[in-house]
Amino acid sequence: MEILSFNIVEIILLSVMGLLFIIQLFYQYGIYNRIHAHNKAVKKNNIDFLDDDLPPVSIIIRACNESANLKKNLESVLQQDYPAFEVIVVNDGSTDESEAYLNELRNKYDNLYHSFTPEKVRNLSSKKLALTIGIKASKYDWVVFTEANCRPSSDQWLRAMARNFTTTTDIVLGYSNYFYKKGWQNKLACFDMLFQSMRYLGMALNSKPYKGVGRNMAYRKKLFYENKGFSKYLELFRGEDDLFINEVANDMNTRVETSKDSIVWIDGAEYTKLDWKKDKVSYMVTSHFYHGSQRFILGFETLTRLLFIACFIATAIVSALNFHWLVAGIAFVVWLTRLLLSMSVVNKAARDMKEERRYYLSLLYFELLLPWQSKIFSHSRLANKNNNCVYINNPTHNAWS
Repeated sequence: MEILSFNIVEIILLSVMGLLFIIQLFYQYGIYNRIHAHNKAVKKNNIDFLDDDLPPVSIIIRACNESANLKKNLESVLQQDYPAFEVIVVNDGSTDESEAYLNELRNKYDNLYHSFTPEKVRNLSSKKLALTIGIKASKYDWVVFTEANCRPSSDQWLRAMARNFTTTTDIVLGYSNYFYKKGWQNKLACFDMLFQSMRYLGMALNSKPYKGVGRNMAYRKKLFYENKGFSKYLELFRGEDDLFINEVANDMNTRVETSKDSIVWIDGAEYTKLDWKKDKVSYMVTSHFYHGSQRFILGFETLTRLLFIACFIATAIVSALNFHWLVAGIAFVVWLTRLLLSMSVVNKAARDMKEERRYYLSLLYFELLLPWQSKIFSHSRLANKNNNCVYINNPTHNAWS
């Protein structure tokens, strides 16, 4: 029989490939498919929500020289179909037309309020200060966060988020992604955001929350005060969303909202490759401060995925050199099965989250590209040892070194 001609190298490679395939199955259906499974459970009425007793909420937005974004997006926030809410915009040192525009809108919307950050803040991230000012100025117990360059998908966004404000819930995490535009950079950024959301929302839906994204999330104000705000990482420029949620979230107090109405789109006047890179690097830096094993669990998925692909290539080469086509065929079938399963899971999530794109052959490229892209960004960060843009006014604390 031909199987008797398999050499030891081929047997080892096929065995390792099979093991990695099983591990990948666990990640695909144990974590990445959670958004789709959650939406199916909602349709079957298997999840309890608030109906009419929606609490008043405070929406907080920090804006820094974003008059164009405010003009484009703020009214979609102010026009939410919701019983009682206020919108607080904290003008963070803007020198553009932001203040004039906010004063103009104030005459139109009596639930709009705005404040500002003091000049020349030296010992605190200005974004953390702006959000702290907004939280302290808020009237209501629930605070909802988004950003000036973001637009809710509908006027039901606030209702969709607030239906999760149950008595046992302290945190609600929502989905956000880049507004669809033509071009490779937008496609890459959209897939990256979708995939990262499948990770952190999937982990939260698996009762292991570990981060949030400030474009679309909510929490009770008492969490902010009980944990002394952002005091544990004041020396960092970022961390006001992911590190704070990492600190306060647990398997009992966190819910995820993934309905089509709850989506927030990044619809800024201008969002460049450099902006995407800055966001990526910022979250890479703060991820080193996460508590819990979730970061390592997800890192293991990346490792096993790359090893699986490498093992497939090695098996194909070895079997071709030995003219063992059965070995090559088995390896190809296993690789193709894993790819098709990944395509199914990713595109179900994309469809559920109303993404305009689908990922088929491009998924092959992105699964290989993004880990290396992150490595390039990481090396770029390390190369800028004198760039003190992670820690504030403390040269001995420089995350670029």
